[in-house]
Amino acid sequence: MTLKVFDLQCESGHIFEGWFGSADGYESQQARGLLACPVCGSSKVGKKLSAPRINVGHAREPQAPEKTDKTAVAAPASSQLMQLQGEILRHLRQIVRSTENVGEQFSEEARRMHEGVIEERAIRGTATAQERESLAQDGIVVMPIPDYLDDDRLQ
Repeated sequence: MTLKVFDLQCESGHIFEGWFGSADGYESQQARGLLACPVCGSSKVGKKLSAPRINVGHAREPQAPEKTDKTAVAAPASSQLMQLQGEILRHLRQIVRSTENVGEQFSEEARRMHEGVIEERAIRGTATAQERESLAQDGIVVMPIPDYLDDDRLQ
């Protein structure tokens, strides 16, 4: 079965994937009011522009069957998948909320922790591309956080 995967966005700006059994699946579920944001529950959901995903698995050379038995796992139904995606997004947002927002002092605080000047703690904030590059060159690992995971940047 070929699945159609669309990037969806609710009226609050939450972005998530929707997996559908056919190209008409999205339209049908949208018309029946079955689509909802897994983060906030909004039913005002639309497709975002996205690049198509091309499945070229059929172009590969067939492989010899493996000698050992493998356990197969069935993919969850689309409603279960949306619920799972929502739980993951809520968990990620909770992780972000548990960090201290140091704002524009992010690079300075990260460097001070790296050098042992202050105690390490989970922080978040803003940094320019040049500041992030300088931190990386000094062996300080930082990870960008999408705006939709950071409540402070959504306001």
